[in-house]
Amino acid sequence: MDIDCELHSKSPIKASHEDAPGPWDRDASQLTHLGKKAVLKGSVARYSLPEKGLFCETFQILYAKAPTSGGQYHWVSMLAPRSFQKFASYITGWLTITGWQAACASGAFNAGILIQGLIVLCNPSHTPKGWQNTLLAWAVLAFAVLINTVASTSLAKFESLILILHIVGFFAILIPLTYLAPHASARDVFKTFLNAGGWDTQAYSFFIGLVGAVYAFVGADSAVHLAEEVRNAAVVIPRAILFSVGINGALGFAMLIAVLFCLGDPSLVPTTVLQTSLGFPFIQVFLDATKSVPGTAIMASIVLVLGISSTVGLLASSSRMFWSFARDRGLPYWQRISEVDRRTSIPVTAVGITTTISALLALIGIGSSVAFNDIISITVVGLYASYLVATILLLWRRATGSIRPASESSIESTIINAPNSTLIWGPFKMPHVVGILVNSVAIAYMIIVFLFAFWPPALPVGPASMNYACLVFGGTVLFSIAWYIVHARKVYQGPVVEVEH
Repeated sequence: MDIDCELHSKSPIKASHEDAPGPWDRDASQLTHLGKKAVLKGSVARYSLPEKGLFCETFQILYAKAPTSGGQYHWVSMLAPRSFQKFASYITGWLTITGWQAACASGAFNAGILIQGLIVLCNPSHTPKGWQNTLLAWAVLAFAVLINTVASTSLAKFESLILILHIVGFFAILIPLTYLAPHASARDVFKTFLNAGGWDTQAYSFFIGLVGAVYAFVGADSAVHLAEEVRNAAVVIPRAILFSVGINGALGFAMLIAVLFCLGDPSLVPTTVLQTSLGFPFIQVFLDATKSVPGTAIMASIVLVLGISSTVGLLASSSRMFWSFARDRGLPYWQRISEVDRRTSIPVTAVGITTTISALLALIGIGSSVAFNDIISITVVGLYASYLVATILLLWRRATGSIRPASESSIESTIINAPNSTLIWGPFKMPHVVGILVNSVAIAYMIIVFLFAFWPPALPVGPASMNYACLVFGGTVLFSIAWYIVHARKVYQGPVVEVEH
């Protein structure tokens, strides 16, 4: 689910400062302290933010300290010891890119499966093919490219309409679902555990099944990569992360409980709902509740439109992350990728490459029966690996007292929160002991998720049901290391300082 937050596109830094200081001036000042200058200029007045995970506090703290589009690799660069600061930042950048490219592909592939499910719902004789899902995913990507480039000036209106659909759609699904469906008992909902994957223990089944729930909350850094297009970013984006988790977490939990109560007899779920031919189990739940194909189609279409719209936002965040890392010379052909269209101030090349990578990842659907699970796993392992590195370093700095309060020193003419510079806290900071506890729990959680994200969804495992996330993730890491040895170590020095004092 999405929530629209007041994020205003950032204009270029003004040459004149005759006007009273405002959000733009604060943004320009913050970027200058980080050694950056404003380049991107968006046209969005409001922007959708996806749900965030348990570790949103970590991102609030880190983002408030360094509001740049780089996100994790910038944070790692400023937090890591000098001895391995450059390589740690570089590899974190590649991990983040891997996760975000897969996230963009997952949004499109998810929408493609939903479309196939609706087709089967209305025409039961239709047999979905993997290549059809891939083509539908490409169509969704094409729409996302259109909104992010040609129609970028209409993005604000588009997102506002989706906000209305998001709120109205929540109640349009929840009310008929809970009213029409037969209800299971509270004991069935809260005390029954199913092991439909054939695993030896319930613990294995639980942790492997956890990956799907994690995916729904992944992307806590999405708004971070739009940093340089957001007004008063150091305050607005951390606040948006918190509100997004709070509001959408509550709505998502309410929908989850409703669906669980509407599943029916738990003993029949593995052979009915989980084996549905409609693409996603929730479509079968809608059909069982309404007993109406048109009603189910309308409810599922609401989810489909929101899914397609989320791909628009995923492409925006993915491309900005790609552009930012290229700007700091972490990618091959960084000179070309870091270019920004002079007319629209949009990184068109980065958008195009991101779309191409997502389209290639969608090809997994042709040869794998669990392609969506594979793409989800790549998303989770890539992003969680980058979150893990940044959080461990933040915990280390926090525990050793290496980060100073802004009030202790004058920073008006100093580069701060950049590699090998003074580290200060931003506008958001938790009490010392509480912060250490939160970061420690987040690290333990992320390690568990990272390890189990590589596992296949069920036994037995064959070529078509294997989880290929290990292959894609491992291949990307090996390539990035090889590129670092061959060339990147000569040009990549961490986030590039563009403004000197």
